[in-house]
Amino acid sequence: MITVSNVSLNFNGQSLFKGVNLKFTPGNCYGVIGANGAGKSTFLRILSGELEPSTGEVAVDKKTRMSVLKQDHFAFDAYSVLDTIIMGNKRLYDIMKQKDALYAKEDFSEEDGVLASELESEFAELNGWEAETEAGQILQGLGLPVSLLETQMESLGAKEKVKILLAQALFGHPDIILLDEPTNHLDIHSIRWLEDFLMDYEGTVIVVSHDRHFLNNVCTHIVDVDYTKIKIYVGNYDFWYESSQLMQRMLREQNKKNEEKAKELRSFIERFSANKSKSRQATSRKKLLEKLELEEMPASSRRYPYVGFQMDREPGKEILTVEELTKTVDGVRLLDHVSFRVNKGDKIAILSQNELACTTLFQILMEEMEADKGTFKWGVSTTQSYFPKDNSRYFDDCDLSIIKWLEQYSKNDLTETYLRGFLGKMLFSGDAVFKPVNVLSGGEKVRCMLSRMMMFGSNVLLLDQPTNHLDLESITAVNNGLIDFKGIVLFTSFDHQFIQTVANRIIEIREDGSILDRMMTYDEFLEMKEQQGLS
Repeated sequence: MITVSNVSLNFNGQSLFKGVNLKFTPGNCYGVIGANGAGKSTFLRILSGELEPSTGEVAVDKKTRMSVLKQDHFAFDAYSVLDTIIMGNKRLYDIMKQKDALYAKEDFSEEDGVLASELESEFAELNGWEAETEAGQILQGLGLPVSLLETQMESLGAKEKVKILLAQALFGHPDIILLDEPTNHLDIHSIRWLEDFLMDYEGTVIVVSHDRHFLNNVCTHIVDVDYTKIKIYVGNYDFWYESSQLMQRMLREQNKKNEEKAKELRSFIERFSANKSKSRQATSRKKLLEKLELEEMPASSRRYPYVGFQMDREPGKEILTVEELTKTVDGVRLLDHVSFRVNKGDKIAILSQNELACTTLFQILMEEMEADKGTFKWGVSTTQSYFPKDNSRYFDDCDLSIIKWLEQYSKNDLTETYLRGFLGKMLFSGDAVFKPVNVLSGGEKVRCMLSRMMMFGSNVLLLDQPTNHLDLESITAVNNGLIDFKGIVLFTSFDHQFIQTVANRIIEIREDGSILDRMMTYDEFLEMKEQQGLS
């Protein structure tokens, strides 16, 4: 158990959060959510003991072992993969090294023998004889070969290091696991394995994540960091989101009688409690929801941006025809004779293990790059609007204010009222619109790019990783905006729920540059690949 008592944290005279009193108990998974900059990762650092709060304390039983997902990908470059993973249980690792040093001594004494016996006993208690096997099993679950165990960390790429540091956090059956964005850079198979691991885990998990599908699958509770307050609510992310929206609406409709409010809320709770799932986490969640009192329902004060795309005109039947597109970059064949036709009503997720393949296809379609071979043709009635993954060219060398920056892209109306209307939807209001764009955060730049796209009235949208740098509120807004859009969408994403709820067609660019094209939802696509044994 972790007990948080009267914890506050101040930065430069500003209160990040204050008066926090919480308990985290075994058998539950807590998803920490909040706007960018709200203090989610900082709160995890306080829980881990890495950061001292301004007031209050965090109490953890001394016998409890806590494991934390490390963020420094270079910290273990001097070690092997096996050693790095086993360091997840520091005591076990120290015993192993102490044993090795003892047995390497030339003048092995009687005292050394007694110490060695004690170490061997503790080594066995910590399941040391199974350490290498367990490390290998976790590696395999995360999609890496067991043969990697003897490899030096410094020789590995960033994505492999991410998985190994996650394996370190999961190793050795810790009592508490703290995870900050564990699904970043993980493929769908690794995420599924991690979900299953956490569902079966009997300790306490506290996880920061922007992956709604992941939060929905593993969480029994949501920890909401909202305007200097941190509160725990029962349920997964969808339950938190829908109930907070419901509560907000209830608060706005004060004329309703209390009994009517209670009836609707109870009906809502019962509906979520009835959801079926294979996981023990969901079973636990169901029991908690059944006991939920109305005053424990969330009433978040968080603001959501509005993303809405309107077409100036309907597209005709001819949208896009791609024939035999081929492209090699730095000696790697990213696209190999790629052919497909985009039809009216299509919302296509372009997926690949190699992100560069998707970006290259988009850059070719937007004439920012030439293909080595092949052709493409847009229908004469189509207008395209593009959201690039790398937006630095729009901001880095620009010292314009946000409102002047947006003015560049307005086709007709240049009035401040009109421009503020778009920016207000993206939560830029008051003097915030005069902030220079070259100092904006990653999330603010994305919101500016979305405002720009919304101005164009295009009937075809191309979006390359549009949810990068966004908080959950903004991701939800983009998600809803693309669901409601009546035109054609081509997009890339690693967000499971985003793909599942937007796309009606999946095009996967395979490792050899060929494509797999199916008219189906993402879940159906994954199920098909699993049944057919496709990688």
